[in-house]
Amino acid sequence: MGSDTIKLPIIDFSNLKPQTETWDSTKAQVRQVLEEYGCFEATFDHIPLHLRKSVIHEIKELFDLPLPIKLRNRSNKPYHGYVGQYPMVPLYESLGIPDALSPGKIKGFSDIMWDQGNPSFSKSVESFSEKLLELDKIVRKMVVESLGLDKYMDEHMDSTDYLIRLQKYDKPRSDETELGLSSHTDKNIVTILYQNEINGLEVLTKDGQWFTSQPSLNSFVVMIGESFTAWSNGRLHAPYHKVMMSGNEARYSIGLFSVPKPGYIIKAPEEMVDEEHPLLFKPYDHHQFLQFYYTEAGQRSPAALKQYCGV
Repeated sequence: MGSDTIKLPIIDFSNLKPQTETWDSTKAQVRQVLEEYGCFEATFDHIPLHLRKSVIHEIKELFDLPLPIKLRNRSNKPYHGYVGQYPMVPLYESLGIPDALSPGKIKGFSDIMWDQGNPSFSKSVESFSEKLLELDKIVRKMVVESLGLDKYMDEHMDSTDYLIRLQKYDKPRSDETELGLSSHTDKNIVTILYQNEINGLEVLTKDGQWFTSQPSLNSFVVMIGESFTAWSNGRLHAPYHKVMMSGNEARYSIGLFSVPKPGYIIKAPEEMVDEEHPLLFKPYDHHQFLQFYYTEAGQRSPAALKQYCGV
């Protein structure tokens, strides 16, 4: 189990306006926390409680569907379609909606899962995802500003697509805590997670301590991926994390992942490279890196991005 003495910092993103003292103080806090932990809890009042509860309800209904129906969620990209039935992580199951914020994508997904469609699911997940997008953009803008890289703002903000993942971690099949998802770092730009009231997410600190994240129904977990670490030339920390399950209830979550667009080259701006911060990674295409990452060599590597394009 994770340590009970370490807690994720909580940052309030409610009622923020750019170029105000509150924005600047929050921005400084975001930068500091992402350098130290690589993740934090965010409170964000743009998403009302009734919508949060509705999304969790719709996710539960989705995972109650028969397996043959869930298997309709296909993709030739890893973790972009249905994932489940893995012997190494038998408690984990998820479905993906690639390019989720493009018009009609979430409705198209629901039309595949339910023969007559499911307007309630589409409306809730689409509204919720659009609000998560607002939070993603605020966090990324604050990071770019805090690094003094405003001239790259438009390029950076336009460089991503969005993937929605709907996830279930089943209750353990014994009285002991069991692995829900193996230790890993995210490979994308930013991940934003929302869950029901069942904990399980554990994060590894820089000094090697695991601790349990305990967000409430009023907060979201914001986490940095390795693509943002590479772009910032190591300024931002992409933390290892895993899911450990206990108790007798399932954990449900929804995640918004900002993902570099195919063909976009991730390259640290020249301002990020100096004597104290030598270049860590050669420019690379995220999707080409993923092709390597999901090979046997990539999966065995303790530092796949470094092996792929490290200097």
